[in-house]
Amino acid sequence: MWHPVSQQLYWCDIPAGQLHRWDPRHQAHEHWSLGTDTACCAPVADGSLLLALRTGIVHFNPADGTVTPLVHAPYDTAVERFNDGKVDPMGRFWVGTIYEPRQPPLARVHRLSMGRGPARLETMAEGVTVSNGLAFSPDGRTVYRSDTTSHRIWRAGLATPNGEVGSWDLMAAFEPRREGQALADYGGRPDGAAVDREGCYWAAMFEGQRLVRLSPTGELLQSVDLPVRCPTMPCFGGDDLRTLYVTTARDKRPEDELQAQPWAGCVLQARVEVPGMPLHCVLPP
Repeated sequence: MWHPVSQQLYWCDIPAGQLHRWDPRHQAHEHWSLGTDTACCAPVADGSLLLALRTGIVHFNPADGTVTPLVHAPYDTAVERFNDGKVDPMGRFWVGTIYEPRQPPLARVHRLSMGRGPARLETMAEGVTVSNGLAFSPDGRTVYRSDTTSHRIWRAGLATPNGEVGSWDLMAAFEPRREGQALADYGGRPDGAAVDREGCYWAAMFEGQRLVRLSPTGELLQSVDLPVRCPTMPCFGGDDLRTLYVTTARDKRPEDELQAQPWAGCVLQARVEVPGMPLHCVLPP
């Protein structure tokens, strides 16, 4: 994510349990080890962050590395963990989970509420396998999510300021990989996502070696080829929000693939014509 306050890029290395930061103004890279799977981060209005760890959601102060627990994980951490997350227009952190055995589909999408009393989680969607692709339309009236395993992207109406969510409707579906199908002929499955200023939804297609740009109704507008097989999350950053950053994966990938794709596991960047939307921030806890 591009932090709208500090104007810096943050990303998580989940299996390494690390949070990374890149400051393009000073060409400076830093990282912190959290000691457990570090799934995603969210911007806080004072320049700090929320982190979704396997063990729960915490507040993190990058100025001194202080970690303050907010809420414990609402699942069995032996088989489930937090995954992708984003902040809605009301400043509430949405974060989904991944059910690691994959079946049955026991993962959920949660929303963190902070204010009066202790922080708490409420369920916004269930029957999920791998929750990804959380994003919000520019007008804040639509929330998007994907279930990577099912190759589907969903959307729902979002009412402000009360945050009431409508029914989840299918926005787009992609062909699963057939048994024996070569990866070169497979389009991939939707992972992380971001929305641009025109309201279009950019999805990283894991194993598809591409990004797709979809209209708000799910029409495929653009497919952008990448030099790596497994993109995981796009985000818009830079002063004009026209730098598209993309995280990629190399964990558990075949050795011959890694030899052919040395940028696997790196953060890539490119310039785009349509800028992104600045991320919403959580109010300081």
